[in-house]
Amino acid sequence: MTRMRHQKRRERIVILGAGFGGFQAAQSLAGAQADVLLIDRNNYSTFIPLIYQVATAQLEPSLVAYPIRTKLRHMENVQFVQSQVEWVDFNEKLVKTSVGPFPYDYLVVATGTQPNYHDIPGAKEHSFTLKTLTDAIALRNHLFTCFEKAALTSDPHEQQRLLTFLIAGGGAAGVEVAGALAELLRGAFQRDFPELAGEGRLLLIQSSSSLIPEFPQGLGNYTHRHLENLSVEVHLNTQIARVEEAFVLLSSGERIGVGMVIWAAGLEAAHPSLSDLPSEAQKSKLVVRDTLQLVDDANIYAIGNVTYLEKDNEPPAGVASEALQQGITVARNLRRQLEGQPLKPCRYWNQGRLAIIGGYGGVGYIAGIKFGGILAWAMWLVVHFIYLPGYRSRLLVLLTWLQNYVLGDRAIRQILPLTKH
Repeated sequence: MTRMRHQKRRERIVILGAGFGGFQAAQSLAGAQADVLLIDRNNYSTFIPLIYQVATAQLEPSLVAYPIRTKLRHMENVQFVQSQVEWVDFNEKLVKTSVGPFPYDYLVVATGTQPNYHDIPGAKEHSFTLKTLTDAIALRNHLFTCFEKAALTSDPHEQQRLLTFLIAGGGAAGVEVAGALAELLRGAFQRDFPELAGEGRLLLIQSSSSLIPEFPQGLGNYTHRHLENLSVEVHLNTQIARVEEAFVLLSSGERIGVGMVIWAAGLEAAHPSLSDLPSEAQKSKLVVRDTLQLVDDANIYAIGNVTYLEKDNEPPAGVASEALQQGITVARNLRRQLEGQPLKPCRYWNQGRLAIIGGYGGVGYIAGIKFGGILAWAMWLVVHFIYLPGYRSRLLVLLTWLQNYVLGDRAIRQILPLTKH
């Protein structure tokens, strides 16, 4: 008589989000004694640090988007589903998506961030952001549409409005966009539209007393001077009261006609589908233990910008290196949890910060050392070249950068049809 063998069901780990942290967790769980399901609304992972270069006509969108399934080809226990997460039923342990429900035994929340508009009227409706490839292409389209319209109008006031671009937010994201736009206006724009040369106007609005507050004050001062040398008008301690389609109203009452507003004035955790999560939250972030488990559910982990460490009483640094390290920690702890072993805390190694600010300028703060100029600029390029996934993307990005920075040209200047979703 043949004895029937009942194979034990393998436990399932579901990861929400294929950003830096979620993608790293999925890769680090390859070969684990569990089935891993990675869910994301896109079938590619976006290299967010370079997305502003897509928006400012430096890089092709495909160069910063890497197919998720390519990375997962040889990971037999890891699967991917392209779907929009709609809801999570924590009692039934179900992730409900646009293509159906998926049960889980362990859940990893790595859904990243979304723009924070600070309840400023009109900011969401009338400004452009840089969180997705769709955002970047829409921004680039509008930027070059403004150039084309300005070349056709005979009204000097309307021409000036169309060529006035306002960046809201003076953190690293804001100054990188400002620097890239300044390079564009001083280079390819003047060659394409010689009749408009010198007409472009850039404004950077910062609500606090210095730029890039995540860096030491001295580097913020350097950034301020460098951007002003690139003809960027920097306004510190300035609040935006309202944003309309054709103008911005400041809290001082000043009204500025604009062709475009780029919103880089803050982020918040992006987990609307987790609004009923039975866990304490701090400023829309999920409070986690040092093991990155939620404080009241040991089977749910969180990574990156959605987390708030209970022990340290502080939000995450919000940089890619932190999300990558957290993704590795979560994967290791899940392996230990599956094996009944004690978990280990996440120890973040601060690798420092770099920002590029246009005109061969940059700032860096590594191991307590502050530096700026072309060295920081070159280091920023090298670091992002190394971390960019895909040999083809690296080669083409390198060639494109040579064209951008050596010849001072921008090849990606097409206005393309785009359907927002």
